[in-house]
Amino acid sequence: MEFLIITGMSGAGKSVALDFFEDMGYFCIDNLPPALIHKFAELCLHSELDKIAVVSDIRGREFFAALFSELSQLEKSGIKYEILFLEASDEALIRRYKETRRKHPLDEAGRILDAIHKERKLLEELRGKASMIIDTSKLSKKDLYNELQRIYSFHQIDKQAMSVSIISFGYKYGIPLDADIVFDVRFLPNPYYVNSLKDHTGQEEAVQEYIMKWPITEKFYTKLFDLIEFLLPEYRKEGKSHLMIAIGCTGGKHRSVTTAIKLKDFLLKKGYRVIVEHKDINK
Repeated sequence: MEFLIITGMSGAGKSVALDFFEDMGYFCIDNLPPALIHKFAELCLHSELDKIAVVSDIRGREFFAALFSELSQLEKSGIKYEILFLEASDEALIRRYKETRRKHPLDEAGRILDAIHKERKLLEELRGKASMIIDTSKLSKKDLYNELQRIYSFHQIDKQAMSVSIISFGYKYGIPLDADIVFDVRFLPNPYYVNSLKDHTGQEEAVQEYIMKWPITEKFYTKLFDLIEFLLPEYRKEGKSHLMIAIGCTGGKHRSVTTAIKLKDFLLKKGYRVIVEHKDINK
């Protein structure tokens, strides 16, 4: 049985996520009180349901006292579960609440930002238990649906194996908030200062050859690949089925892109499922 708990910040897109999983054939329940999670999961075990997704969030009020106890009961009963955690920036959440004119569940004095900060603090520990974290700050509803489709359709191929997302980015544009691990490759020789390579990207062979020809690059890649190969099984033991690795350089066009591609090639040879995204390559 697949048992997925969808949670996260109010206004971050949990209803969109529930729609997606319903379309994927999951039996879905919105706003399930945390205190009922374990009993509901046990009922599902004795039914014909094999894929279940429930939304349980701060609307349950007495949220954490019950939820963490229920998660512990699931573990004691041998019921495997995953947590999908959706989050967004304060600015994005405020904008969405103003657009919809809905009230935040914790807003008692008309101060949306105070309610968001309170919720974020309450959810901090739960976020740490999440199997998957998605930052929806810059995603439309359609974008979020497509992102879920990209991740979970891919993820369904083999639930027992680890899948990896690698994202290259530029530090001048900000670190991806949903990254599990971040590597800074700004110390590598920079093709930006080579006139013939400046306007090209790390997807091109000439740029890759320039970056790869330096001894420091070879030494770094050897250590990087060894570390990642060690870490992935350890994350899997802790229940993570998907890991996002972010690799950054100054502009996100040369060194980070090349490194992301080389890491992808390495992990594919090791049998991992890998998705690569170049976040800032066209900026």
